[in-house]
Amino acid sequence: MPLDPAWRPPLAIALGAAAGALSRHYLTLWFAQRLGGSFPYGTAAVNLSGCLAMGLLVAAALVRTNDIAPELRLLVGTGFLGAYTTFSSYELESLALWRDRGAVIAGCYWLGSATLGAVGVRLGMLLGRLLG
Repeated sequence: MPLDPAWRPPLAIALGAAAGALSRHYLTLWFAQRLGGSFPYGTAAVNLSGCLAMGLLVAAALVRTNDIAPELRLLVGTGFLGAYTTFSSYELESLALWRDRGAVIAGCYWLGSATLGAVGVRLGMLLGRLLG
């Protein structure tokens, strides 16, 4: 029995979100096990790689508008990356760093993540254009 077209978008988002949330969880654990929990390395890595991936997706969608199915954009962009990136956790951890380790460490984490995230999006877009 074929899938009703009305179910494609929510199914794509849900499948992407499950994969994104699990990826975020296991990457965060992986970083904590290897580098310790005194700094949110996992969240930083997830946010920066998520920015890079978003840049790639946007560039690919702009260059290959007709080649990328809307459901694939929803699966990757809204679903996977929406669940994978963790800016709410980033803000919470910034405040915890401020409280526990001071304004300088928290400020470096907060500003560094935002700046490097913008660089990641730009690099992703450039890579997407090169590959497109």
